[in-house]
Amino acid sequence: MKYIDEFQDPGLARRLLDDIRASVTRPWALMEVCGGQTHTIIRHGIDQLLPEGVELIHGPGCPVCVTPLEVIDKALAIAARPEVVFCSFGDMLRVPGTGKDLFRVRSEGGDVRVVYSPLDALRIARENPDRQVVFFGIGFETTAPPNAMTVYQARRLGIRNFSLLVSHVRVPPAIEAIMQSPSCRVQGFLAAGHVCSVMGTAEYPELADRHRVPVVVTGFEPLDILEGVRRAVRQLERGEHTVENAYPRAVRTEGNPAALAMIEDVFEVTDRAWRGIGTIPDSGWRLSERYREYDAEHRFPVSGIATREPEACRSGEVLQGLLKPHQCEAFGTACTPRTPLGATMVSSEGACAAYYLYRRLGTAPARSPQPAPQPPLEASPVV
Repeated sequence: MKYIDEFQDPGLARRLLDDIRASVTRPWALMEVCGGQTHTIIRHGIDQLLPEGVELIHGPGCPVCVTPLEVIDKALAIAARPEVVFCSFGDMLRVPGTGKDLFRVRSEGGDVRVVYSPLDALRIARENPDRQVVFFGIGFETTAPPNAMTVYQARRLGIRNFSLLVSHVRVPPAIEAIMQSPSCRVQGFLAAGHVCSVMGTAEYPELADRHRVPVVVTGFEPLDILEGVRRAVRQLERGEHTVENAYPRAVRTEGNPAALAMIEDVFEVTDRAWRGIGTIPDSGWRLSERYREYDAEHRFPVSGIATREPEACRSGEVLQGLLKPHQCEAFGTACTPRTPLGATMVSSEGACAAYYLYRRLGTAPARSPQPAPQPPLEASPVV
């Protein structure tokens, strides 16, 4: 299959691995930012094929995983209201909130529907003018443009019974927070290619220069990952720290101007809480004042909700790259995809789900360090 098979070619993979082995003279730790990249790495055993000195650390790049518990609980409260049709992508329905998930709300009588596009939710709103339709808008820079477009269309068409529960987050501030953590071991980043296809690469040079880390924009197939590792390792060995685009078939320096214009029109930057991590300044979006009437948090009284994270769940450490999933005491026992303690086990892009799906019956990677207890990224309260 064109554009897939050629990026999974075993012969080319061996050549890239040989090149990486020939380049490495000392240990290096690289973080892949996206959960999709994590799944590719674990599914194909790329972390175990790399030479002894190169470690891949999994980052907070799963949109479902980082949606804070407070927002999940707000979604549960809104979805339980009798006048509401609550719409979401399917992967959010099993993410545990405090005590229950959206599947439980639906079993208790809530009108919770799975949609495949935010425009599906807008269509439901047009077909049901006597109901309030809420779409759960989460994710990184990749899902922000279509969600912004849906709100824009609702306003243009005069549809007033539609609103968005917003929990959008931005990648560069998260990288900044990771690098500022005293426990950070990351020496280079494999930046998420799909995020850069929207935002471009303009935000990364200053970050790479300030923290003296190479940032390589990387795709999602096995050869994409290996090429990203190869370029990052070569920079580190040469003492360089620049931004490289190893995903030129999808990413341009300027990003997607139309998508950026839509984001700028509908959203404004705000501080955001990340589940298991805490609040990161300027790390998210909310609806701008022009579109505030479409904000579900303004339309429904959902403030003052008390949240409670499971004490046994260590997904916050997994999301910060401080802990590998199989090093959690609850992994595969108290926490499984059927009985998840945290979103990292139930999300299709979660690191715990990747280890459970592809490495549950195997042994732990020999090079994984045993982590010591570490402080959170910053002093902000964990949510």
